[in-house]
Amino acid sequence: MSKKTTTLYDVTEHLRTPEEITANLEAVLEEAGGDSAFIAKALEDIARAKGMTQLVHDAALSRESLYKAPSGEPHPAFDTIL
Repeated sequence: MSKKTTTLYDVTEHLRTPEEITANLEAVLEEAGGDSAFIAKALEDIARAKGMTQLVHDAALSRESLYKAPSGEPHPAFDTIL
């Protein structure tokens, strides 16, 4: 029997265009059911896909603020995420 090799799935590989990012975020919001940690993780994935430098520029926030907001904490304040 031959050995099978697996690789880790990285969603950021599928978040390359604005359309892919939008589709992913829409799906997350539909499935989240009010789970703010789930939404925060999706926003973190988008941030990683776009690159934090680009997000800092686009959002006009500090890098520290952007790193803290989507931390995946069990109950982050939703207005912090937004």
